[in-house]
Amino acid sequence: QVQLVESGGGLVQAGGSLRLSCVFSGSIFSINAMGWYRQAPGKQRELVAKIVSGGMTDVVDSVKGRFTISRDNAKNTLFLQMNSLKPEDTAVYYCNVEVWITGWLNTYWGQGTQVTVSS
Repeated sequence: QVQLVESGGGLVQAGGSLRLSCVFSGSIFSINAMGWYRQAPGKQRELVAKIVSGGMTDVVDSVKGRFTISRDNAKNTLFLQMNSLKPEDTAVYYCNVEVWITGWLNTYWGQGTQVTVSS
């Protein structure tokens, strides 16, 4: 079992910054990938940024140049640095991890943290 706990969301004005954190624990011996997703009201959950086991990162075009995903292995923490925030970034942000357990790829989610950007 894997547990994910996000923090760092809040209310910020357009142009501001927030840093989301996701502390993970449990059976995390073989991580395939970790990422941040978001879900705005009335919309489907979408991928924002991802980091794979080899360390390569990727972000979606809508946040490219503004958001950065990173990981602190020593602290078992995943980060999402969000700069130049826009009202359209308003959503609940979820941490996600894909873990290999006995040959099966399992996916786990955090509880989500609300990010609200005012204009």
